[in-house]
Amino acid sequence: MRNGTAITEFILLGFPGIQGLQIPFFTVIFFIYMLTLAGNGLIIAIVWAEPRLQIPVYFFLCNLSFREIWYTTTVIPKLLETFVLARTAICTPCCLLQAFFNFFLGTTEFFILTVMSFDRYLAICKPLCYPTIMTSKLCLQLALRSWVAGFTLVFCHVVLLIQLPFCGNNVINHFCCDAGPILRATYADTNILELLGLLATILVIPGSLVFTMISYIYILSTILQIPSAAGCQKAFSTCASHLTVVSLLYGAVLFMYLRPTAHSFKTNKVVSVLNTILTPLLNPFIYTIRNKEALETTWPVAFQLHRDGPELPLKPMTAVSTYNFSPPPLTASFGTFLDTTATLSGSIWGLLLTWFREK
Repeated sequence: MRNGTAITEFILLGFPGIQGLQIPFFTVIFFIYMLTLAGNGLIIAIVWAEPRLQIPVYFFLCNLSFREIWYTTTVIPKLLETFVLARTAICTPCCLLQAFFNFFLGTTEFFILTVMSFDRYLAICKPLCYPTIMTSKLCLQLALRSWVAGFTLVFCHVVLLIQLPFCGNNVINHFCCDAGPILRATYADTNILELLGLLATILVIPGSLVFTMISYIYILSTILQIPSAAGCQKAFSTCASHLTVVSLLYGAVLFMYLRPTAHSFKTNKVVSVLNTILTPLLNPFIYTIRNKEALETTWPVAFQLHRDGPELPLKPMTAVSTYNFSPPPLTASFGTFLDTTATLSGSIWGLLLTWFREK
């Protein structure tokens, strides 16, 4: 494409090296996508329906599941298209919107997991003060701040990005719109954008990792002071699921960004697609299979919802709680959170689409 020609669309290469295997890959990834939507949606529905699960740890889990649903929906449909079409094109406004939501939801995940580590720290290290500190109001504030922080960081970059003229190479060697190829499609000075991106990356990834590590250092120190083995196991089981998810996320991120540049970009692309597809799928299973309370409550409630229908009231069920308090229900707070997030998402879609129409 000539330098003076404005770009109206980008071409996503996807995985050009899998000729002849497009149909099997499409089938597997589509099936995983459906399972991801079902698993995370089921967690939200059951926590909403079962009062005993309306406690801080599951409220934050609902935030994470809500994020997983929209993150996979942002990326996977276009990825599936690369398997069935020889030339996968995406218009410039759609590409920028996908990049925005990709980074917005990815950044928010780091903040949500950091908040969850703080919640586990309070539950294990400050059990007597936990009910009075981690109230419904604080839970809602922490969740909203996680979403607003992720939105603000990425939105500032997008506002600067959409001001640039795109007239360079419009081919993106990826399965989704990434910041690097988009910046290379412009001949304008991108030093400020790249510097802001670097600062935001340092703030989000190492910053959240340090906070999470400090939380778990205190958690581990507290657990080791418990005299009985049963007590240690019970305390560790309350944070084992979160620790597993954190390890998967930071492990993939560190693998992609701390490896020598001489390594193949294809390897990073494979790790990226695994992180995009498998992690959102595994999260519901990790948080239910590794949690005794979730096992004894979630799956029976799901069976009852399937048998009786969502319009019937849930019958009382017995569950073994790993907590020693009963905080106020978080259903109203979660409803407020959903309304706020929907309004936030609608505002950015409308703002960007209006801008592109004017251009």
